[in-house]
Amino acid sequence: MNSLAAMELVATPRIVRTLAAILVVMFLLTAVALVFTPWQQSVSGLGQVSAFSPLERTQVLSAPVEGRVLRWHVGEGSRVKKGAVIVELADNDTQMLDRIRNERSAVDDRRGNAEGRVSAHLLRIGRLEESRTSAISAAQNRVTMAEERIGQARQALTVAQERVTAARLNLDRHGGLLKSGLASQRSLELARQESATAEAEVRRAEAALSAAQSEKRALDDDLRKVRADGDAAIEAERASMQLARGEVANIRAELQRIDVRVARQQTQTLVAPRDGTVLRLLAQPESLVFKAGEPLAQFVPDVEEPTVELWLSGVDLPLVQPGDAVRLQFNGWPAIQFVGWPSVAVGTFGGRVRLVDATGNKEGKFRILVSPDSADEPWPSANYLRQGVQAKGWVLLRQVPLGWELWRRLNGFPPVIAENEPGAGAPGAKEKKP
Repeated sequence: MNSLAAMELVATPRIVRTLAAILVVMFLLTAVALVFTPWQQSVSGLGQVSAFSPLERTQVLSAPVEGRVLRWHVGEGSRVKKGAVIVELADNDTQMLDRIRNERSAVDDRRGNAEGRVSAHLLRIGRLEESRTSAISAAQNRVTMAEERIGQARQALTVAQERVTAARLNLDRHGGLLKSGLASQRSLELARQESATAEAEVRRAEAALSAAQSEKRALDDDLRKVRADGDAAIEAERASMQLARGEVANIRAELQRIDVRVARQQTQTLVAPRDGTVLRLLAQPESLVFKAGEPLAQFVPDVEEPTVELWLSGVDLPLVQPGDAVRLQFNGWPAIQFVGWPSVAVGTFGGRVRLVDATGNKEGKFRILVSPDSADEPWPSANYLRQGVQAKGWVLLRQVPLGWELWRRLNGFPPVIAENEPGAGAPGAKEKKP
C-alpha cells in the first residue's frame, strides 16, 4: 500500500500529460502544414544603384585642349545646371592661336593659287578646243578642195580621152582617103600630129589626176594629225587641271583640320553637359599641365530614371528573363526581408528586370538592370538613393510548396526546370505573378 501511494505521488499529473499530447499534436500538424505552405522561389544578387541611360551615369570631364587650369568656377559637391561653366583653361603658349591663324592664312593663299591654276587650265582647255575646231575646219576645207581638184582632173582626163578617140578616128579616116587619092599626105601627117597631141594630153590629165589624189591622201593624213594633236593637247591640259583640282581638295581638307584646331583652341572653358553635381576636381589651378583628353573632373548627372545593377551567378542566369519581378533592399534603409514570403517583407521595394547582359565578367557573373515597378511602392528619393548605393535584390521565380523546396535544396536541384525539358515544374508549382 505504501508503494502504491509513493507511485501515485511521483506520477506525472494528468494535466501535464494532456498538455504534452496537445503540444505534440500541434507540432505534428504544424510540420504537416509547413510542408504544404506556399514558398516563393528566388535567386539573389548584389549590386548598386546606377542609371539606365549611360549619359546619366558618373562620367569624367576631359580637357578639350592642351594647357593648364586657369580658374575653377565650382567646388567639389557643387550643383550645376546644364551649360554652366565649370573651369576656365589657358594654353601654355599664349601665341598658339595667332600661329594657327597665320598658318591658316598661308594655307588659304595656297588654296587661292591652286584654284587660280584650275581656272587657267579651264581657260586653256577652252582655247585649245577652239583652236582644234578651227584647225580641223581648215584641214577639212583643204581636203574638200583636193576632192574638187580630183573631180576637175577626172573631167579633164575624160575630155582628153574623147579627143584621143576622135583623133584616132580622124587618122584612120585620112589614111583611107589617102589610099583612095582623096586626101593628101600633108593632111594625114596633120591627123597623126593631132592624135599624138591628144594622147599627150591624156597622159598629162592622168598625171594631174594622180597628183590630185596624192594630195588628197596627204591632206587626209594631215586632218587626222590635226585632230590627234588637238585631242592630245586638250587631254594633257585636262590632266594638269585634275592635278590642280586634287591639290585644291587636299588644301581644303587641310583648312578644315586647321579650323578644327582653331575651334578647339578657342574652347577655353569646360561646361556641364547636364544638370548634376561635381564629384571630384582632379586638377589644381596653375599647377598642372595637361594634354587634350586628360580628365579634369568627375561629374554625376541627375538621374531621371534610377536603375539598380545586380550581379547574378551564371548558374542562376538562365532562370531570369526581362520583366521578372524583383524585391530590392537598399543599404541605409531599414528592412526586414522574408525570402519565401515577400508579401510580408518590410522596407523592400519592387522592381522589374529591364535588361539581362549578353555576356558575363571575368568571374562568370552576369549583370541585370532593374527598374522601378510602377505598380509597387515608389523607390526612395534621389537624396537617399544616390548612384553607388549598395543594394541586394531577389528575383522572384515560382511559388512552390515548402516541403518541395526543402527536398530540392537537399538534392541540389535548380529552382526551375525549363518548360521544354522532361520533368519541368514542381508539384503544386505556380507561375510567376507579374
